[in-house]
Amino acid sequence: MGQVAALAHPEVGALRLPLIEKLGRFIDLGPRERDYLMRMQGDFSRVRAGADIITAGHTYHSVFVLSRGMAIRYKVLHDGRRQILNVVLPGDLIGFPGCLYNRSLYSVTTLEESAISSIAFGEIFELFRRHSRLGIAIFWLAGQEATLFAEHLVGIGRQSAYERVARLLVELLARLQLAGLAGDRAYAMPLTQELMADALGLSVPHVNRTLRKLREDGLIALDGNRLTCLDIPALARLAEVDFSELWNQKIPGL
Repeated sequence: MGQVAALAHPEVGALRLPLIEKLGRFIDLGPRERDYLMRMQGDFSRVRAGADIITAGHTYHSVFVLSRGMAIRYKVLHDGRRQILNVVLPGDLIGFPGCLYNRSLYSVTTLEESAISSIAFGEIFELFRRHSRLGIAIFWLAGQEATLFAEHLVGIGRQSAYERVARLLVELLARLQLAGLAGDRAYAMPLTQELMADALGLSVPHVNRTLRKLREDGLIALDGNRLTCLDIPALARLAEVDFSELWNQKIPGL
């Protein structure tokens, strides 16, 4: 598991289980399903800031659930350039789609002290065999993650810097709200300008100028690392996607 530092195993009741909350948006979880998910995530490890959960090129035999903290999934090219693929937030599964290959294609590193649980591939297979509704909900969750990647690709390939930064800011707001880490309009920005640049395919000065322009246009406010989306509809129009809709749809027929 890369360089995870297992410091302690807190009691399940002492730590929120945002994966359960997230899956509960897709299906009405029954008591047995909730109990199964709690037991599946019952063994936590704390991970120091800057530690690898997954290291590119290494073999691993589990997926991981982030229950607290934040991380980035990225790839470093041969000349040292880094592309951040996505930000990992509480309730996210770590290891898809890398678990389909013999060795991980990407690295996942924490941005702050975090808590994760490890779920062996065999347990995931058992979940699909014995708890089909949960399997469908996880499949639904993976599909929504694929949507985020598609939007990320559109942004990198076709959108202006102004649109890319707006898209990232409104996406983070929607995802942090889902994890209970944001208010109606404001959140603590988890990314430095350098990280934003690596996520959006921009230079740091370009990100800085674009943030300044968004402030001057009255779309955002920045106070230290506290970011407020002052005009969410305008930011959503720039992003050309309503991220808040992604996690508020019940699965038909379940």
